[in-house]
Amino acid sequence: MVRIVCLLIGYVFGLFQTAYFYGKAHGIDIRQHGSGNSGTTNALRVLGTKAGLIVFAGDCLKCMAAVGIVRLLFGNTYHDIIYLLCLYTGAGAILGHNYPFYMNFKGGKGIAATAGMVLSFHPYFIITGVLLFFVPFFTTHLVSLGSLLVYAGLMIQLVICGQMGLFEGMSQAQLIEMYIVFGCLAVMAFWKHRENIKRLIHGNERKTYLFKKNKVEVDEKEPVKAAEEK
Repeated sequence: MVRIVCLLIGYVFGLFQTAYFYGKAHGIDIRQHGSGNSGTTNALRVLGTKAGLIVFAGDCLKCMAAVGIVRLLFGNTYHDIIYLLCLYTGAGAILGHNYPFYMNFKGGKGIAATAGMVLSFHPYFIITGVLLFFVPFFTTHLVSLGSLLVYAGLMIQLVICGQMGLFEGMSQAQLIEMYIVFGCLAVMAFWKHRENIKRLIHGNERKTYLFKKNKVEVDEKEPVKAAEEK
């Protein structure tokens, strides 16, 4: 039951669509521009660097806030499985971000929310996450590549750290449950990036830049109108 509560807490926080509300405040529906996603990368491409950083912070913080509340509510009672509960909470926030019910279940791809989950999960995973994303991003300017490497790398690290006893007090069954939850998130991330993966394979994935103007293009198979950058 407590797992479901954590999942629901995360989902409620994940429903705050930072890119959508920021876009509305600036007179546009972000879902009608660029790739059509309500996430950091599309906000960066369509509305510029400032918007991208604000959206990233908002999507990251909503997940951190949800995990923080779960730690306060259940940290003492469920101390032995608190990392598992934090993971369920993060999963809920990512689901809420990716599939908000009030937006016809069309949100973002969950990478900024994932960053929030990593930052609030365990310090050992922060450096890995930062390196796996920013090294390939600043080298290739491919957001999707960094995002997929984060999930692949953290999945491996989670299993290694779990088996080496980092999550003291958790049984093997609970550790396996934690691996399955994160594995499901990884599968969802790769599914949400399936078109990006095709473009990466064919060498025509769009590049994204933090400090210079991005060319706004329309995602394949998504009938949305490209926007002029601000």
